[in-house]
Parts: sequence; C-alpha cells; structure tokens
Amino acid sequence: MPRPPFICVYMMTNQRHGTLYIGVTADLIARISLHRDGQVPGFTAEHGLKRLVWFERHESIVGAIKREKQLKKYKREWKLNLIDERNPHWDDLFEELF
Repeated sequence: MPRPPFICVYMMTNQRHGTLYIGVTADLIARISLHRDGQVPGFTAEHGLKRLVWFERHESIVGAIKREKQLKKYKREWKLNLIDERNPHWDDLFEELF
C-alpha cells in the first residue's frame, strides 16, 4: 500500500556528485514519479536527473519552501556533504518510499 503524500524538500541527480536539482513538493512520490517519467519539462529533464538522493520532510509547505530557498543559496560542497551524510552511496531513495 502506497504511503500518503507528504511535504518535502528533495534533491535529485543523474549520478554520484553529478548535477543537482533541489525542489519542493506536497507529494514526494507523485512528484518524483513525474520527474522519472520525463513529464516535468525543464532542468531535470534536460539533464536526465532521475535519481532521488536526499529528502527532508516538513510539516508545512511554507516551511519547506523556506528550506528550499535556504539550500539553494548554499555552496555545492555543502550540498554534497549533506547528501553524503545521509546517503553515502548516493542510492536512489525513490524505491524506499514504498
């Protein structure tokens, strides 16, 4: 049985230490499914970003958007360390959501 939707900030990539995308959503499973199927035009589709490597749950969309903006301001090295801390092998976490 699928999990109910939850609000998240997330990072996607195409490979370990590859191109990063940071996004926010109120339904992580649905949003990542769209990215993986190429149904979200733009940056993720252009760069082949289909691997969910990090996410953080939030209680409100306002809090999630605030965190997304904060993360986007951080230097790349800090973002890589954030992923390495929780997901050292840069596994695709999408399958773990089910």
